[in-house]
Amino acid sequence: MTARPAPTDQMRLPLQSDVPDGAEGFVVSDSNRTAVEALADWPNLIGGVMALCGPKGSGKSRLAQIWAERVGAVALDGAEAALMDPLELEGRPVLLDRATQVDDETLFHLINLSQSPGGALLLVSRPAPSAWLVELPDLRSRLDAVISVPIEAPDDAVLSAMLETRFAERGIRPAKDVIPYLVRRIDRSAKAAADVVEKLDALHRPVTRALAREVVDGGDESGELF
Repeated sequence: MTARPAPTDQMRLPLQSDVPDGAEGFVVSDSNRTAVEALADWPNLIGGVMALCGPKGSGKSRLAQIWAERVGAVALDGAEAALMDPLELEGRPVLLDRATQVDDETLFHLINLSQSPGGALLLVSRPAPSAWLVELPDLRSRLDAVISVPIEAPDDAVLSAMLETRFAERGIRPAKDVIPYLVRRIDRSAKAAADVVEKLDALHRPVTRALAREVVDGGDESGELF
């Protein structure tokens, strides 16, 4: 009689239909509550310009995308904004991610367009617009006047949710103590969460705390964890 394999807390699922999309998968916590609340009603009738600023991996692009879907904004990424016809953007909300990569003239025009009825411009970057290096004097004054909303590095609740999502995308159910262990050990960023789950998945073994410890302790030679 063939022995059955020992049970494990991990299961690899063939389907990923339970992975949350859009706002449903976004966890609100103290690290992002200010930004969530600021975007909840904006632009309404106010329009104008707002900036969402925070460190790499803080979830600012994800939050901005949720906003864009809600208001029907045109989503632009970095330097591609210079390729857009201004007539297509006039009177519409616009999301500009990686906003520091945009040339001065394009950014100046986008800010001016945000003042038209129905217009709005959400800028996404790490530093606040007041710290951006620009050469146009008129643009400098406009950026200094932009309302900047901070979003912080993920706290325990957000980082746990990021890990849960990455595991679910790969059809993995880790042991119950894996995510709390990883939250204490990896960098607080979306990339770190994705990287550690990818490393665990590549081993094709039940994802237990012992395996997580093995992966984390085998980090790069600098001693930094992901």
